[in-house]
Amino acid sequence: MMKYLLQLNFFVFFALSLVLALSIDAQTVPRPEYPRPDLARAEWQTLNGAWEFEFDDGNRGMKEGWYKNAAQKFSRTIQVPFAFQTKLSGINDPSYHDIVWYRRNLEVPPKFRAANKRVMLNFGAVDYEAIVWVNGERIGEHRGGNTPFVFDITDLLKESANSIVVRVFDPSTDRTIPRGKQFWEPKSAAIWYTRTTGIWQPVWIETVAPIYVKRLRITPDIDNTAVKIETILNQTVNAGEKIRLTATFRNNPAAMTEVSAQTQGGANPFATLHLNNQETWSPENPNLYDLKVELLAANGSVIDTVTSYFGQRKIEARDGRIFLNNNPYFQKLVLDQGYWQDSTLTPPTDEAIKYDIEMAKKFGLNGARKHQKVEDPRWLYWCDKLGFLAWGEMANAFDIYTDDYVSRFNQEWIEVVQRDYNHPSIIAWTPINESWGAIRIATDRQQQQHAKAMYYLIHSLDTTRLVQDNDGWEHTETTDIFGIHDYGRGEELTEKYKILETNRETIPRNGKEALAFGYKYNGSPIVVTEFGGIAFRIEAPKKSNEFGYGNIEPTKEAFLKRLDATVTALRTNKAIVGYCYTQLTDVEQEINGLMTYDRKPKVSPEEFSRIFNK
Repeated sequence: MMKYLLQLNFFVFFALSLVLALSIDAQTVPRPEYPRPDLARAEWQTLNGAWEFEFDDGNRGMKEGWYKNAAQKFSRTIQVPFAFQTKLSGINDPSYHDIVWYRRNLEVPPKFRAANKRVMLNFGAVDYEAIVWVNGERIGEHRGGNTPFVFDITDLLKESANSIVVRVFDPSTDRTIPRGKQFWEPKSAAIWYTRTTGIWQPVWIETVAPIYVKRLRITPDIDNTAVKIETILNQTVNAGEKIRLTATFRNNPAAMTEVSAQTQGGANPFATLHLNNQETWSPENPNLYDLKVELLAANGSVIDTVTSYFGQRKIEARDGRIFLNNNPYFQKLVLDQGYWQDSTLTPPTDEAIKYDIEMAKKFGLNGARKHQKVEDPRWLYWCDKLGFLAWGEMANAFDIYTDDYVSRFNQEWIEVVQRDYNHPSIIAWTPINESWGAIRIATDRQQQQHAKAMYYLIHSLDTTRLVQDNDGWEHTETTDIFGIHDYGRGEELTEKYKILETNRETIPRNGKEALAFGYKYNGSPIVVTEFGGIAFRIEAPKKSNEFGYGNIEPTKEAFLKRLDATVTALRTNKAIVGYCYTQLTDVEQEINGLMTYDRKPKVSPEEFSRIFNK
């Protein structure tokens, strides 16, 4: 018996050691998964992990040529894709450093160097202005802290010992930058959080053909059991070349077609796939089709291949209600700031992204309003995969409106819509929150026109989703959803909004006017897009600057009673067709989450579910 126990203990020890070793190995390179699941390529290599790093507080780097002297080592090491302000970066310095530099060596695999391949350098997001050099040669730049960019670096590569250098400029106190929740003061406070500077989403290289698929626009058409696919190529093609599209559902053929890759006047190749036995996508049944797109030569050989996926989903607003796949659908959303304790804006792991969505679903919620953040594409992938509605939102400036801000904002928003267009989970776009960046919109005609212009701009890019002009208050008539923010208690909400059941022309005021001056309610669905915000602290000492809406509840029972009352007030009002609870997790000094900052539920998922599933 003793011998058996010793053997068993040995095997248990061996198994645990193996699991630990695998876990350590998996974390050697942070965020090792492919970063862009809706346009995936087989041949790629992550550049996440250790990079040389340097602060440039004196702005000396450009004058001294830091980009061309590979022998001059930077004094620090940073773990990409984590910003230097975070613990997981290895630096953990939240103080002001507006100019930073990155450098790493790059050994390109020999198979990437074939004559018919181009090597592309991809950045998921860099906050805020980036300049990139390869082997001392400036390859390009990008402005905008939330969107991806890519460079063809093939012609600058050497056989070995290549160098990539990135300079980032991120003015910490400039309040005209689309910054979201990043605070311009030295320390976070109230609803404002620690800043993010530099590379904060994955970096990778991949190979493409000289002519390749640059982007896809996938548009579901459930009423005709079809999907429309526009293939954007990097350049015009040769005579006889074709695009072949193959859709499968659970490994079974669903549709296939070939169309000419040649077009006239700058148009893109376009195809319609008619699906066999259409399966629609919803939070309850997140059915996804796999898609393969191939660029074919005139002789039928494959030039380029990408894989993607799509969901057959329709969203519309009519008669004061929101419809999903032609059926009324009540929005039970949670406000998700998308911050993590050790990595702020950057999700620490792919599993961490998945966990947040799975927990929200267990709580009885069917979606999230991603707040003041353009989230990592892997979050959208897991929303698609697990069945979770997403409201896409731009990071705003706060209280300063300038024409340069509008220019930067518009250009970056176009890039957001292009990046995220294919995700079936996204059902709504919110470009502006609570008049941020347009703080005088109530009476200022120019700022009103900005909100209206954003509405029309988005619909010119995407006719398949709902669009708000300005979430929370001070709406114009150009909005598909009438979003209201109200952090009152249950009895206050019941009394205030009962008028809407008989008279929706008079929207109650909540600190700010519901409508900008001179505008009338347009009949759009009414959704309380922020409410609750109930502060409840567990397993943590009180902080001097902790924040929540209203009093901090002293007990679990008081917390649940107040939550139940607020949800009941909204759910029983026949005029309100959805809500968004503030918020999914505590963030820094905010303690109004359903979970703590380290993702512990404050009560059991079953207790939350009984309330949100009323």
